[in-house]
Amino acid sequence: MRYLCPLKIRKMKFLKYTFWLLWKSWFYVLVASIILILLPLLLILTAHKRWYRALYWVMRHLWATPILYGMGFFPKVKREYTIPNDHHSYMLVANHYSMMDIMLMLYCSKNPFVFVGKKELSKTLLFGYFYKRVAIMVDRKSPQSRKEVYAQAMERIKAGLSICIFPEGGVPDDESIVLDSFKDGAFRIAIQCQIPIVPMVFYDTKKRFPFRFFAGSTGTMRVDVLPPISTQGKTLDDKDALREEVRALLWERLIKSSGRTHSEGKE
Repeated sequence: MRYLCPLKIRKMKFLKYTFWLLWKSWFYVLVASIILILLPLLLILTAHKRWYRALYWVMRHLWATPILYGMGFFPKVKREYTIPNDHHSYMLVANHYSMMDIMLMLYCSKNPFVFVGKKELSKTLLFGYFYKRVAIMVDRKSPQSRKEVYAQAMERIKAGLSICIFPEGGVPDDESIVLDSFKDGAFRIAIQCQIPIVPMVFYDTKKRFPFRFFAGSTGTMRVDVLPPISTQGKTLDDKDALREEVRALLWERLIKSSGRTHSEGKE
Protein backbone atom coordinates (compact mmCIF):
# COMPACT_ATOMS: atom_id res chain seq x y z
CA MET A 1 0.00 0.00 0.00
CA ARG A 2 2.89 2.31 0.69
CA TYR A 3 3.84 2.22 -3.00
CA LEU A 4 0.43 3.65 -3.98
CA CYS A 5 1.15 7.01 -2.39
CA PRO A 6 3.67 8.24 -5.00
CA LEU A 7 1.31 7.02 -7.74
CA LYS A 8 -1.57 9.00 -6.24
CA ILE A 9 0.63 12.06 -5.95
CA ARG A 10 1.65 11.81 -9.59
CA LYS A 11 -1.97 11.34 -10.63
CA MET A 12 -3.10 14.38 -8.65
CA LYS A 13 -0.25 16.42 -10.11
CA PHE A 14 -1.20 15.32 -13.64
CA LEU A 15 -4.84 16.31 -13.07
CA LYS A 16 -3.84 19.65 -11.60
CA TYR A 17 -1.58 20.53 -14.52
CA THR A 18 -4.21 19.36 -17.00
CA PHE A 19 -6.76 21.65 -15.33
CA TRP A 20 -4.38 24.61 -15.48
CA LEU A 21 -3.59 23.97 -19.14
CA LEU A 22 -7.25 23.82 -20.16
CA TRP A 23 -8.35 26.64 -17.84
CA LYS A 24 -5.64 29.11 -18.86
CA SER A 25 -6.19 28.25 -22.54
CA TRP A 26 -9.92 28.85 -22.03
CA PHE A 27 -9.10 32.39 -20.83
CA TYR A 28 -7.54 33.34 -24.17
CA VAL A 29 -10.37 31.67 -26.08
CA LEU A 30 -12.94 33.52 -23.97
CA VAL A 31 -11.28 36.93 -24.36
CA ALA A 32 -10.89 36.54 -28.12
CA SER A 33 -14.38 35.10 -28.62
CA ILE A 34 -16.12 37.98 -26.85
CA ILE A 35 -14.10 40.53 -28.83
CA LEU A 36 -15.01 38.79 -32.10
CA ILE A 37 -18.70 38.65 -31.16
CA LEU A 38 -18.66 42.36 -30.27
CA LEU A 39 -16.39 43.31 -33.18
CA PRO A 40 -18.90 45.34 -35.28
CA LEU A 41 -20.03 47.27 -32.19
CA LEU A 42 -16.45 47.85 -31.01
CA LEU A 43 -15.37 49.14 -34.42
CA ILE A 44 -18.22 51.65 -34.41
CA LEU A 45 -17.76 52.84 -30.82
CA THR A 46 -13.99 53.26 -31.12
CA ALA A 47 -14.38 55.40 -34.24
CA HIS A 48 -14.96 58.59 -32.24
CA LYS A 49 -13.98 59.74 -28.75
CA ARG A 50 -17.44 61.17 -28.02
CA TRP A 51 -18.80 57.62 -27.99
CA TYR A 52 -16.41 56.50 -25.26
CA ARG A 53 -19.07 56.36 -22.53
CA ALA A 54 -21.12 53.92 -24.60
CA LEU A 55 -17.95 51.93 -25.33
CA TYR A 56 -17.14 51.84 -21.61
CA TRP A 57 -20.58 50.38 -20.86
CA VAL A 58 -19.93 47.65 -23.42
CA MET A 59 -16.44 46.92 -22.05
CA ARG A 60 -17.73 46.75 -18.48
CA HIS A 61 -20.93 44.77 -18.95
CA LEU A 62 -20.33 42.71 -22.09
CA TRP A 63 -16.56 42.06 -21.90
CA ALA A 64 -15.06 42.32 -18.40
CA THR A 65 -17.98 40.86 -16.43
CA PRO A 66 -18.49 37.79 -18.67
CA ILE A 67 -14.74 37.09 -18.55
CA LEU A 68 -14.65 37.23 -14.75
CA TYR A 69 -17.61 34.92 -14.30
CA GLY A 70 -16.65 32.78 -17.29
CA MET A 71 -13.31 32.04 -15.61
CA GLY A 72 -15.03 31.10 -12.35
CA PHE A 73 -14.27 34.31 -10.47
CA PHE A 74 -16.83 35.94 -8.18
CA PRO A 75 -16.07 39.59 -7.33
CA LYS A 76 -16.90 40.68 -3.79
CA VAL A 77 -16.61 44.46 -3.60
CA LYS A 78 -16.65 46.31 -0.28
CA ARG A 79 -17.39 49.95 -1.03
CA GLU A 80 -16.27 52.40 1.62
CA TYR A 81 -16.90 54.95 -1.10
CA THR A 82 -19.21 54.71 -4.10
CA ILE A 83 -17.72 56.45 -7.12
CA PRO A 84 -20.56 58.49 -8.64
CA ASN A 85 -21.43 57.78 -12.25
CA ASP A 86 -21.33 61.42 -13.24
CA HIS A 87 -19.04 63.75 -15.14
CA HIS A 88 -16.61 64.25 -12.25
CA SER A 89 -13.13 62.83 -12.77
CA TYR A 90 -11.06 60.69 -10.41
CA MET A 91 -7.69 59.01 -10.40
CA LEU A 92 -8.28 55.30 -9.76
CA VAL A 93 -5.29 53.35 -8.42
CA ALA A 94 -4.85 49.76 -7.25
CA ASN A 95 -2.18 47.15 -6.66
CA HIS A 96 -1.31 45.10 -9.74
CA TYR A 97 -0.93 41.30 -9.60
CA SER A 98 -2.60 39.86 -12.68
CA MET A 99 -4.07 40.32 -16.16
CA MET A 100 -7.42 39.96 -14.41
CA ASP A 101 -6.86 43.32 -12.68
CA ILE A 102 -8.02 45.07 -15.86
CA MET A 103 -11.36 43.25 -15.86
CA LEU A 104 -11.76 43.67 -12.11
CA MET A 105 -11.18 47.43 -12.29
CA LEU A 106 -13.80 47.74 -15.03
CA TYR A 107 -16.22 45.68 -12.92
CA CYS A 108 -15.69 47.92 -9.87
CA SER A 109 -16.20 51.35 -11.45
CA LYS A 110 -19.44 52.55 -13.00
CA ASN A 111 -17.69 55.85 -13.57
CA PRO A 112 -16.09 55.64 -17.05
CA PHE A 113 -12.30 55.80 -16.94
CA VAL A 114 -9.39 55.50 -19.34
CA PHE A 115 -6.45 53.21 -18.64
CA VAL A 116 -2.90 54.51 -18.72
CA GLY A 117 -0.74 51.50 -19.57
CA LYS A 118 2.46 50.33 -21.14
CA LYS A 119 2.83 50.58 -24.90
CA GLU A 120 3.84 46.91 -25.18
CA LEU A 121 0.22 45.79 -24.67
CA SER A 122 -0.70 47.33 -28.02
CA LYS A 123 1.21 44.49 -29.70
CA THR A 124 -1.16 41.88 -28.25
CA LEU A 125 -3.14 40.11 -30.98
CA LEU A 126 -6.72 41.42 -31.36
CA PHE A 127 -6.87 42.97 -27.85
CA GLY A 128 -3.97 45.27 -28.75
CA TYR A 129 -5.83 46.84 -31.69
CA PHE A 130 -8.59 48.19 -29.44
CA TYR A 131 -6.24 48.89 -26.54
CA LYS A 132 -4.25 51.42 -28.55
CA ARG A 133 -7.46 53.09 -29.74
CA VAL A 134 -8.94 53.69 -26.28
CA ALA A 135 -6.09 53.65 -23.73
CA ILE A 136 -3.38 56.21 -23.05
CA MET A 137 -0.15 54.41 -23.88
CA VAL A 138 3.20 55.24 -22.33
CA ASP A 139 6.64 54.22 -23.50
CA ARG A 140 8.60 54.17 -20.25
CA LYS A 141 11.89 54.51 -22.11
CA SER A 142 10.82 57.79 -23.69
CA PRO A 143 10.70 61.05 -21.66
CA GLN A 144 8.66 62.61 -24.49
CA SER A 145 6.06 59.84 -24.20
CA ARG A 146 5.68 60.51 -20.48
CA LYS A 147 5.03 64.20 -21.22
CA GLU A 148 2.40 63.31 -23.81
CA VAL A 149 0.58 61.15 -21.26
CA TYR A 150 -0.23 64.24 -19.19
CA ALA A 151 -1.65 66.08 -22.21
CA GLN A 152 -3.81 63.11 -23.17
CA ALA A 153 -4.98 62.60 -19.58
CA MET A 154 -5.94 66.28 -19.30
CA GLU A 155 -7.98 65.96 -22.52
CA ARG A 156 -9.91 62.98 -21.12
CA ILE A 157 -10.45 64.68 -17.76
CA LYS A 158 -11.86 67.77 -19.47
CA ALA A 159 -14.31 65.38 -21.18
CA GLY A 160 -15.49 64.25 -17.73
CA LEU A 161 -13.69 60.88 -17.74
CA SER A 162 -11.60 59.39 -14.95
CA ILE A 163 -8.10 57.95 -15.26
CA CYS A 164 -6.86 54.56 -14.04
CA ILE A 165 -3.22 53.77 -13.35
CA PHE A 166 -1.61 50.80 -11.61
CA PRO A 167 1.16 52.80 -9.87
CA GLU A 168 3.53 49.85 -9.42
CA GLY A 169 4.10 50.14 -13.15
CA GLY A 170 4.03 46.39 -13.70
CA VAL A 171 3.80 43.04 -11.95
CA PRO A 172 6.84 42.02 -9.83
CA ASP A 173 8.53 38.78 -10.89
CA ASP A 174 8.98 37.94 -7.21
CA GLU A 175 5.52 36.80 -6.03
CA SER A 176 6.54 37.18 -2.38
CA ILE A 177 6.45 40.98 -2.82
CA VAL A 178 3.22 42.19 -1.24
CA LEU A 179 3.32 45.63 -2.85
CA ASP A 180 6.06 47.03 -5.06
CA SER A 181 7.24 50.65 -4.94
CA PHE A 182 4.98 53.19 -6.64
CA LYS A 183 5.88 55.29 -9.65
CA ASP A 184 5.06 59.02 -9.68
CA GLY A 185 2.79 59.22 -12.74
CA ALA A 186 -0.64 58.79 -11.15
CA PHE A 187 0.09 61.27 -8.38
CA ARG A 188 1.68 63.84 -10.67
CA ILE A 189 -1.38 63.80 -12.96
CA ALA A 190 -3.83 63.88 -10.02
CA ILE A 191 -2.11 66.93 -8.52
CA GLN A 192 -1.70 68.77 -11.82
CA CYS A 193 -5.35 68.15 -12.73
CA GLN A 194 -6.57 68.62 -9.13
CA ILE A 195 -8.66 65.44 -9.13
CA PRO A 196 -9.18 63.16 -6.10
CA ILE A 197 -7.47 59.78 -5.87
CA VAL A 198 -9.61 56.70 -5.18
CA PRO A 199 -7.44 53.80 -3.93
CA MET A 200 -8.60 50.22 -4.40
CA VAL A 201 -7.21 47.06 -2.87
CA PHE A 202 -7.23 43.83 -4.92
CA TYR A 203 -6.66 40.98 -2.49
CA ASP A 204 -6.97 37.80 -4.52
CA THR A 205 -5.92 38.26 -8.15
CA LYS A 206 -2.37 37.03 -7.50
CA LYS A 207 -3.69 33.82 -5.94
CA ARG A 208 -6.53 33.35 -8.43
CA PHE A 209 -4.83 34.25 -11.71
CA PRO A 210 -1.08 34.87 -11.49
CA PHE A 211 1.10 35.40 -14.56
CA ARG A 212 2.61 31.93 -14.07
CA PHE A 213 0.79 29.64 -16.47
CA PHE A 214 0.53 26.58 -14.24
CA ALA A 215 -1.03 28.26 -11.22
CA GLY A 216 -4.31 29.76 -10.05
CA SER A 217 -7.79 28.73 -8.97
CA THR A 218 -11.42 29.75 -9.28
CA GLY A 219 -13.15 31.53 -6.39
CA THR A 220 -13.89 34.88 -4.80
CA MET A 221 -12.03 38.06 -5.74
CA ARG A 222 -12.23 40.57 -2.89
CA VAL A 223 -11.91 44.31 -3.50
CA ASP A 224 -11.97 47.27 -1.13
CA VAL A 225 -12.85 50.67 -2.61
CA LEU A 226 -11.41 53.24 -0.20
CA PRO A 227 -12.55 56.83 0.39
CA PRO A 228 -11.05 59.42 -1.97
CA ILE A 229 -7.94 61.39 -1.10
CA SER A 230 -8.19 65.04 -2.08
CA THR A 231 -5.47 66.76 -4.09
CA GLN A 232 -7.13 70.17 -3.75
CA GLY A 233 -4.49 72.81 -3.13
CA LYS A 234 -1.60 70.35 -3.39
CA THR A 235 1.41 71.06 -5.57
CA LEU A 236 4.07 68.84 -7.09
CA ASP A 237 6.09 69.43 -3.93
CA ASP A 238 3.51 67.20 -2.20
CA LYS A 239 3.80 64.42 -4.78
CA ASP A 240 6.16 62.12 -2.88
CA ALA A 241 4.21 62.38 0.39
CA LEU A 242 0.93 61.74 -1.44
CA ARG A 243 2.39 58.71 -3.22
CA GLU A 244 3.60 57.17 0.04
CA GLU A 245 0.32 57.97 1.81
CA VAL A 246 -1.67 56.03 -0.79
CA ARG A 247 0.83 53.16 -0.84
CA ALA A 248 0.70 52.88 2.95
CA LEU A 249 -3.10 52.53 2.84
CA LEU A 250 -2.89 49.61 0.40
CA TRP A 251 0.10 48.08 2.20
CA GLU A 252 -1.65 47.98 5.59
CA ARG A 253 -4.71 46.22 4.20
CA LEU A 254 -2.75 43.70 2.16
CA ILE A 255 -0.50 42.83 5.10
CA LYS A 256 -3.47 42.47 7.45
CA SER A 257 -5.32 40.26 4.97
CA SER A 258 -2.30 38.02 4.36
CA GLY A 259 -1.73 37.42 8.06
CA ARG A 260 1.91 38.42 7.66
CA THR A 261 3.80 40.90 9.80
CA HIS A 262 5.26 44.12 8.45
CA SER A 263 8.75 42.64 8.71
CA GLU A 264 7.72 39.60 6.63
CA GLY A 265 6.34 41.63 3.74
CA LYS A 266 8.90 43.03 1.35
CA GLU A 267 8.66 46.76 0.76
